[in-house]
Amino acid sequence: MTSLLITGIAELTTHDPTGGGEPGPFAVVLDDDRIAWTGNARDAPDCDTALDAGGRAALPGWVDSHTHLVFAGDRSAEFAARVAGRPYTAGGIHTTVAATRSAPTADLDARMRRHVLEAARQGTTCLETRTGYGLTVDDETRAARLAAASIGDLDGVDAVTFLGAHVVPLGADPQRYLDLVCGPMLDAVADHVTAVDVFCEDGAFDADAAARVLAAGAARGLAGRVHGNQLGPGPGVRTAVACGAVSVDHATHLADDDVDALAGSDTVAVLLPACDLATRQPPPPARRLVDAGATVALASNANPGSCYTTSMGLCVALAVLQCGLSVDEALRAATLGGARALGRDDVGHLRVGARADLQLLDAPTVAHLAQRPGVPLTAAVWRSGRRVPPPQSVPHPRPARGGPPRDP
Repeated sequence: MTSLLITGIAELTTHDPTGGGEPGPFAVVLDDDRIAWTGNARDAPDCDTALDAGGRAALPGWVDSHTHLVFAGDRSAEFAARVAGRPYTAGGIHTTVAATRSAPTADLDARMRRHVLEAARQGTTCLETRTGYGLTVDDETRAARLAAASIGDLDGVDAVTFLGAHVVPLGADPQRYLDLVCGPMLDAVADHVTAVDVFCEDGAFDADAAARVLAAGAARGLAGRVHGNQLGPGPGVRTAVACGAVSVDHATHLADDDVDALAGSDTVAVLLPACDLATRQPPPPARRLVDAGATVALASNANPGSCYTTSMGLCVALAVLQCGLSVDEALRAATLGGARALGRDDVGHLRVGARADLQLLDAPTVAHLAQRPGVPLTAAVWRSGRRVPPPQSVPHPRPARGGPPRDP
């Protein structure tokens, strides 16, 4: 057990309702993989090692409850077509499915871990990912097993969701494929995942099919999630609430009864503002949801097609600048809200006993996250008490004597 005192903190966000409001500077103690103490720096206990935050802000690590990181291939051509005016219809998923099926497992693992570490260096310390780019029993099982094997690693995920019901594979019979998802495919992945998800949208699965997928997952002890109301109004939110799903993700196009249903339930509305920006959808109605009393989370939706970003800081900035949330509300949605969507109470806050997931900003207050959008403000990150290494610097090539620089 090794304790670390981080002192000299200008602003400390713990999400601890019992915390006082005295002025700083503040300090935090990490003892192995747990938060052991928080408070005014003058009262800090002795520790094995110490680090001066130098007047930076400290806050919980981001909890990203929605990503799709087990994939291969590139969809930049699709992105270029979309920004040129072609609407997003989710058809590009089939392109990623083909590439993922043909990719070696080692390549999928390396790509997933690279993106997890990329996210961690931007402050994400708890991250969920989904299957859904295999759509066969063998390929979905491979994705689930690969992701689950990384849990506990510094460059690994924290939770895995089964998304066999992403789309119906090209050429497949929809009813037979639904039978496969709810039967043999679910049986094969169940030991590697903690939740099941379904894309309830025009062109994917209707309300009855979504309810069947969620019921099949619940029968195996898995939490339910729904991709819903992304591309237009639909039954996704109401299906999620009626089936007791832990979350409905996207929730971009909401009628008043959708908002009321979420506000009167335990289902978390996981908003993906970077995805809506990239697909030219309207911003999600975060202000309406919060004002109604619904629980809101922010997530990146990191994936190769509709939202290729791992930046939760960007999502926080968009939630403030485009979705009407205050900085504090966006911060809570990106930490406590994400933890709620994953059914966890050990992350998303810095209360004593929490997992030691902490980030320092290269700024004195969290307001800079929205005030300086796009600026990389993450100065240091600890995940489960372990310091996340910064990217290795790449030296500039030096000219060889007597001639111009040569290719390495």
